[in-house]
Amino acid sequence: MRRLLLALLLSLAPAAGQAQSEPHAFLFGSWTGGLMPPTREGRTACLARPTVIFTRDIVLHVTLLDPTYQERIIETVRATPDGVEFRFRPVARPQGPIARLAGAGFGCGDPNVLRVQRLAGGEIAFPGCIDFPSPLVSCMDQ
Repeated sequence: MRRLLLALLLSLAPAAGQAQSEPHAFLFGSWTGGLMPPTREGRTACLARPTVIFTRDIVLHVTLLDPTYQERIIETVRATPDGVEFRFRPVARPQGPIARLAGAGFGCGDPNVLRVQRLAGGEIAFPGCIDFPSPLVSCMDQ
């Protein structure tokens, strides 16, 4: 009986010990581009001025008129056939004529949702996001 129990535990150990990889793990780190075509001046230059930073729990991004990083807390991430979809902790939509420039979202319509499309050559894009019309390139791949 002990051998059977030990064999069962050993067979389950690798599955229990392996951490599930987050669907957005390929995004972790700093990215350049998006607002304008990405710079390809090397890793140091890219890390000096990234446009978007992805972590496990937070997405930081700059806007065209505000170089300070806007922080969005991730609620869920769902894998899609060509990338991932983020749902952020809701923020109130800013009101007024310059509301879109407030930086809460990515210019994608709903400020609490971001779809990331994986492109060839290590690039990504935010489809339908008017604030990020250009692709982004990972600083780690430069």
